[in-house]
Amino acid sequence: MNRLFGNPVAVMLLLFMAYSSFRSGAFNDPKTWLMQELIILPGIIVGLSFHEYAHALAAYKLGDITPKLQNRLTINPAAHIDPVGFIALLFVGFGWGRPVEINPRNFKNMRRDEFIVSIAGVVMNLLLAIIFSVILAVYFRTVGLYWGMGDMKSIIGLVLYYCIYINFVLMVFNLLPIPPLDGFNVVTELFDLRKYDWWYTIYQYGSIILIGLILLNFTDRIMTPILEHLMTLAGLIFMP
Repeated sequence: MNRLFGNPVAVMLLLFMAYSSFRSGAFNDPKTWLMQELIILPGIIVGLSFHEYAHALAAYKLGDITPKLQNRLTINPAAHIDPVGFIALLFVGFGWGRPVEINPRNFKNMRRDEFIVSIAGVVMNLLLAIIFSVILAVYFRTVGLYWGMGDMKSIIGLVLYYCIYINFVLMVFNLLPIPPLDGFNVVTELFDLRKYDWWYTIYQYGSIILIGLILLNFTDRIMTPILEHLMTLAGLIFMP
């Protein structure tokens, strides 16, 4: 995703998304907006940090010391949060972390190991969603079922709920087979797509394609039903 700001068209599209968010009235009630952002913030920070850490750890275990040299073998959010991407996520609803850099030449089996590194982040988000579902289940069975916004018990419940939801969002979004998302790397290694000339064209213009699909709500149409099913399954764990 660091290629995004090197492309002026992608920057213009991102600015248009920010403008659309303001025009939609999303910030008409700053107090409510701020409260909502604070509730989802832990899920964003944990989800992004662990996602990138999983990439770094997988690469390191497979023989690439690049993440270690760049101090990415940590769950410290400061190592993984991209300031611009984080702000964009809060104000636009679309953001990114600092991508983990790897050197595939350090891998013993390049295609297999790049696949493992690519899938590691979304697997981590899936595991986190399951873990937070169990934590929320324990919380509900301990203090009761709270979904309002009036007291600390309900706020804690909502924070845990969004930790589940945000991790599912990160998992599903990153599995979309569009560069620079992990899903594109996954299908690339599965089907050895680099041998096709069109692969390089899609890779070069991937950020523009991705933002265009977001603007057209194409990604929402794909992700929404999947997320609904995933949250229904998670509800089987955390609902009393």
